[in-house]
Amino acid sequence: MDQLAADGVKTYRGVVRENPDFVEYFRQSTPEQELGRLPLGSRPAKRRAGGIESLRAIPWIFGWTQTRLMLPAWLGWEAALNNALARGQGPLLAQMREQWPFFRTRIDMLEMVLAKADAEIAASYDERLVQPHLRPLGEHLRDLLSQACQVVLGLTGQPVLLAHSPETLEFIRLRNTYLDPLHLLQAELLARSREREAALDSPLEQALLVTVAGIAAGLRNTG
Repeated sequence: MDQLAADGVKTYRGVVRENPDFVEYFRQSTPEQELGRLPLGSRPAKRRAGGIESLRAIPWIFGWTQTRLMLPAWLGWEAALNNALARGQGPLLAQMREQWPFFRTRIDMLEMVLAKADAEIAASYDERLVQPHLRPLGEHLRDLLSQACQVVLGLTGQPVLLAHSPETLEFIRLRNTYLDPLHLLQAELLARSREREAALDSPLEQALLVTVAGIAAGLRNTG
């Protein structure tokens, strides 16, 4: 577990802190800039001016949740588990999942978040909001998401995520029927809001607030 943690942290920091394009990509591809303007909480979205370290935990999670990339919940796990498999520790991982409740619960939680993530939805935000030179980073992150899904499926031995919990899977699929249009609408509203710098009480900003609230309510994992 110590080795899994070390590998995960190294990958996470390599993306979040060491990639010079990451902060700008985060600000362009998510509603992070707008969360500070919307009346969603009692505290400011940022502690002070600056980069990632200036953000409070809730907007950091909230922004990635709105775009369905869910990055903070899984980033690093794909590297940690794949590295363990490369070391021939697949049987040990299976034993840990079977005999250690903490590890089993952690993998179950990871699987649930991955089932709610959607690379195509995240890509639609990039297409509408992100400058071309930053889009390869988004493609890389979505590739890491795919790796995380595949390694968890390999560990659990399932054909699809949450196959062991068909009711939960059906709930997610049902909510997606309503969420998917909200995501597409939000990406368009974000683009228009940034172009026009709309006032807080404008119909544009009010519509944007509705999409934020609707997506948060539908996903239930908001930060």
